[in-house]
Amino acid sequence: MNQIEDRVPLWRQLQSTASVIEAVRSGHSGTAAIEIVAPELRPGVQALAFYVWRNLGRAEALRRALASKSPPPAADALLCVALALAWCDADAPYDVHTLVNQTVEAAKRSMTARAQANFVNACLRRFLRERSDLIARTDSDPVALWNHPKWWIERVKREHPKQWRNILALANTHPPMTLRVNARKTTASEYLQVLLSAGINGRLLGAGAIILERPVPVQNLPGFGDGLVSVQDAAAQLAAPMLLGGLMNSSAKLHILDACAAPGGKTGHLLELANGDITALEVDSRRCVRINQNVMRLGLTATVLNADAVKPKEWWDGQLYDAILLDAPCTASGIVRRHPDVRWLRRESDIEKLAALQQKMLRTLWALVRPGGRLLYCTCSIFLAEGSGQVKTFLAHNTDAVLLPSPGHLLPGNNTNPGDVPDNQLGDFDGFYYALFEKQTA
Repeated sequence: MNQIEDRVPLWRQLQSTASVIEAVRSGHSGTAAIEIVAPELRPGVQALAFYVWRNLGRAEALRRALASKSPPPAADALLCVALALAWCDADAPYDVHTLVNQTVEAAKRSMTARAQANFVNACLRRFLRERSDLIARTDSDPVALWNHPKWWIERVKREHPKQWRNILALANTHPPMTLRVNARKTTASEYLQVLLSAGINGRLLGAGAIILERPVPVQNLPGFGDGLVSVQDAAAQLAAPMLLGGLMNSSAKLHILDACAAPGGKTGHLLELANGDITALEVDSRRCVRINQNVMRLGLTATVLNADAVKPKEWWDGQLYDAILLDAPCTASGIVRRHPDVRWLRRESDIEKLAALQQKMLRTLWALVRPGGRLLYCTCSIFLAEGSGQVKTFLAHNTDAVLLPSPGHLLPGNNTNPGDVPDNQLGDFDGFYYALFEKQTA
């Protein structure tokens, strides 16, 4: 990790980072917790929080070795922040002694951790003295080794016995920045030349994608504001062409539904490729705003509805759809590289609850597909209950559904067994699951 720029005192950044970690431990998403951090602190706190989440298993093991009894939540979060940042000297974002001094200062100035300032100081001074021995003591703990909850490690090991080590290791790496080029305005080859001229290096991936050599702010991407290009992971870019692939041969306009559409990346891709009318459905009114913003930036138009996909009586006009994209709510276990808080936020019981919702959505939306039409089910999950297990149940209860060639489970990283992904589209994917269904005619 690069040195984080000191725009404000480090102790303030550490205080806010500890508050974000504590919020996730209380069941709030990391994204929401970071959004309420003071603007002048937010960039540094996000960088620190991401680093902490990628090292939190080790930090918690070290804290238990230093103090068998858990301190109050605020002090515990502050201690774990310091230990996560300081345990690996070669990768620490700050000098370790500076981190310890500033963490103690953060405790002294905290309304919720002030009473434990001496305790925090004692633990961290001991850590400095016994650092090598403490790290060696925690090396045998799989949670410390892989920086994932124990249940998560065991489930990945059971469901992906050949790839589990790679999956867990990749979750602690930085994902690539992948672009989707708007086929209505330019080609990937042409846009790559524009990037190179602007000093931004990348390479082509498939027909319309570019992987950048290193991430850049979106405002630095030529033509971003004019809709020439969008940021979208390579796995997510498979959705729109997969759904539309067998339906675009006709000159007739397609009637398409993008259920659970926020933030609108797949909606935009459908609009770029399809000749038809597209409805984007989203249950969260605030996220509907994001869909509209993304579609408007592309210079395209969709009907955006704030509604619940499992309650079609409240929004459906009775016209059957040619194609439905169901990017269902899930654990997000396939995108932990981009959202490292997810592993600490989720509980294993969430999988069963989400699988039940996914099944309900599949059943409800399948009834809205015309005979001969298609539904694409996808989740950004690596867990079988949200992928192949879900599809097995769906097919058993819907005899008019035919499973068409689909990638199935795409595991994070460079996929060597991508199912029905074309060879020229192999790339560094997030974890995803895809199943494409066609409704048989009577």
